[in-house]
Amino acid sequence: MTGTLKVEIWRGAEEGHFEAFEVPTQPSQTVLDLVTYVQRKLDPSLAYRFACRVGVCGSCAMMVNGTPRWTCRTHVNKVAAEGKVRIAPLRNLPVIKDLATDMAPFFDRMQEAKGRFVPSEAAAKDVAVVPPDDPKRKEAAAGIECIGCAVCHSACDVVAWRPDYLGPAALNRAWTLVNDVRDGDRQGHLAAVAVDAGCHACHSHQSCAEHCPVGLNPSRSIAGLKQLVLWAAVRGEL
Repeated sequence: MTGTLKVEIWRGAEEGHFEAFEVPTQPSQTVLDLVTYVQRKLDPSLAYRFACRVGVCGSCAMMVNGTPRWTCRTHVNKVAAEGKVRIAPLRNLPVIKDLATDMAPFFDRMQEAKGRFVPSEAAAKDVAVVPPDDPKRKEAAAGIECIGCAVCHSACDVVAWRPDYLGPAALNRAWTLVNDVRDGDRQGHLAAVAVDAGCHACHSHQSCAEHCPVGLNPSRSIAGLKQLVLWAAVRGEL
């Protein structure tokens, strides 16, 4: 790809419009490079969020041609169709300005899902030794690498339909905790996700798993929570 690229970028807050810019193409160019060029060379008022630029922090997540992505790891030659790219803020989150979204509702869902570690009395007294081949440790390890980028939250249609839904990231976090043998409030975590907007609200579309930049499968975690909640209810624990 040589020459210039037409880059359409969302401007404004919830109400706004797309503004087109001409950006020169470069080898190995990423979508974040496009946004940075516009902000530094064409319009310094453009608001967006980024930090590491190397696919670690997840703060540069945006909608690229309608798909949530880490823009620092999305190469232009993979997404530019007919010399054009459209960039928008993550959906399912309030827009502060341009490409910057308010992450507060996303992290609020983490709190509602009781996604915080509660050490058991034994764990608080000493360092817990958990064998690597322990089945629960394997379940927890499968979902523990979430960095809270909100790509899955943005990809989830259930979040779009009902804003009170806890969402894939929060439920995935709860799954890691109920499988953590050091945690002392397993029933509390299950009760938090057993609400109407909890794990059973998931439609298992797998959008979260399809778009997760670090390859997690929140749908699988949510399915596990559904089973645990069911058994807890049958035993009269919820």
